[in-house]
Amino acid sequence: MAEKIRLATVWLDGCSGCHMSFLDMDERLIELAGLVDVVCSPYVDTKGFPEKVDLALVEGSVSSEEDLEKLLKIRKNSRLIVALGDCAVTGNVSAMRNLVGVEKAMVQCYDELSDHNTGKRPCRVVPPLLERVAPLHEHVAIDHFLPGCPPPADAIYALLKSVISGEAIDIFEHTRFGK
Repeated sequence: MAEKIRLATVWLDGCSGCHMSFLDMDERLIELAGLVDVVCSPYVDTKGFPEKVDLALVEGSVSSEEDLEKLLKIRKNSRLIVALGDCAVTGNVSAMRNLVGVEKAMVQCYDELSDHNTGKRPCRVVPPLLERVAPLHEHVAIDHFLPGCPPPADAIYALLKSVISGEAIDIFEHTRFGK
């Protein structure tokens, strides 16, 4: 049997819907378990991003200094990166903050709309925000893009099988845009 590929899944600034769609592969997850070794993921208790990752599925956009540091480490340690979902591909909902800017967003979220306004903004829970939310490819090279909010489980499965087998596929055959 061929050696398992080292798979990582990462969740940056987004809703976690792409990871939920990943889980929607249901029994196909058992098949994939025989082909991949999950070395980093919100599903497992990993303390940091490992070295020598074959494939990283990265969900979410880059909105904070912490996101950017993670993404740079992922690129350095991964052979292939997939921008998973619309936030990773376009910035999507997270990038709506770009319309008003960081300061106005912070004022609205923590000063004006909070029911628990203490007069202080969180500084340990919320990492320093970048001035602009950006999709992954604005910071690092991306090998594959899988759009969708979230992408369907069938498309994620098809992409994983394609990368594992080394065969090219038409991902759009496995998506349900506009249906």
